[in-house]
Amino acid sequence: MDAKTQKSELTRTAIVGAAMDLALAEGLEAITLQAVASRLALSKSGVFSRVGSREALQKAVIEEYGRRFLADVFVPAMQKPKGLARLNDIVGRWIARTRDVEAETGCIYMAGAFEYDDREGELRDLLFGEITRWRAALRRTVLQAVETGELRPDTDPAQLVSELNGLVMGLLHDARFLRDPQAADHATQTWQRLLSSYRA
Repeated sequence: MDAKTQKSELTRTAIVGAAMDLALAEGLEAITLQAVASRLALSKSGVFSRVGSREALQKAVIEEYGRRFLADVFVPAMQKPKGLARLNDIVGRWIARTRDVEAETGCIYMAGAFEYDDREGELRDLLFGEITRWRAALRRTVLQAVETGELRPDTDPAQLVSELNGLVMGLLHDARFLRDPQAADHATQTWQRLLSSYRA
């Protein structure tokens, strides 16, 4: 990669990062080329030349958020053996990330779901796809724990994933809005109690 290409990539990374900060603070609809340009002291045309349209930048933010989320929560857990060890690691990492990242900055998955729940279009479709892929991966992990005999054979993976999602939404609410310093500890205890009801 030559120096000019490298600089262009670094600038694009900075643009997406600034747009993500804006989305986390004010919502995906707050992203505009001018707002991001102003944050980075770039020209609007300079932002456009690197990312394209406003919608392309919004999509890039959703995709980058998903990449970071999976890199923190899902990918490291793949080193654990299939079954309860992997599921437990994923949930622990999800709780930790919510406490350490989303509680401070906000969550594009959750905030975006509320922002786009009554809209149609490509942005909603992309966000929907990212979230449903994540939940599908979580369901597969639950199913693997059933197959290893660690969770009850009558476990409904979709039900457990729904309960986990509710648990993390509650954690985010308590940590971010109530500013409860024990929110993550409460979520961990809730997960352990929930898990005990599903254990084989």
